[in-house]
Amino acid sequence: MFGIGFGELVVIALLAVLVFGPDKLPELAQQAGRFVRQLRHFANNARDELRSELGPEFADLELSDLDPRAIVRKHIAEAMAELDDLEDAVAERPGLAAQLPLEDGERPPYDLDAT
Repeated sequence: MFGIGFGELVVIALLAVLVFGPDKLPELAQQAGRFVRQLRHFANNARDELRSELGPEFADLELSDLDPRAIVRKHIAEAMAELDDLEDAVAERPGLAAQLPLEDGERPPYDLDAT
């Protein structure tokens, strides 16, 4: 949960009791819960409105899909899968080896007759 362990959570709770007092703490917890529910409601409404505006092809859209890091990870995973598929195809048909990308430090082929 947000990178907070059990020990840190106990320290935060103890500090909250000391700062706000035991009589005010339940009221503050209730307000925090209400705020989180309202924030979740706003996020769900924004997601539903975005889905309806984008159309039926984005019906399964989640807000986490719009995270740039997730988008980059998705495209890298797709590219790696395509590369694995290409390597499998080359293993089956050796004539495709000329279409593989060069390895790091590998020099491209040079044809003296073509120049």
